[in-house]
Amino acid sequence: MAVPMRRGMIIKNANTRPVEIDMASRRITVPPGEARMITAEEVRDPALRQNLQVRAISIVRPVTTEEEEAFRKELEETGSGQE
Repeated sequence: MAVPMRRGMIIKNANTRPVEIDMASRRITVPPGEARMITAEEVRDPALRQNLQVRAISIVRPVTTEEEEAFRKELEETGSGQE
């Protein structure tokens, strides 16, 4: 049986305050009600998962293959993509 390919996700801040997530790969700040894209590797990051557990952020949907490719290219061009 083939292993399913992991995909990145679009996450959204469900709080009324900005949420800062300090992942191993980069640090992002998500303003209230805003969405951000994360890579497949970042989906498994403990800091991100902790924010999911306390419902500070929620997953909107998986990214498409095209979105993920464009996002990875953007991260490569800007270094780590830190915000």
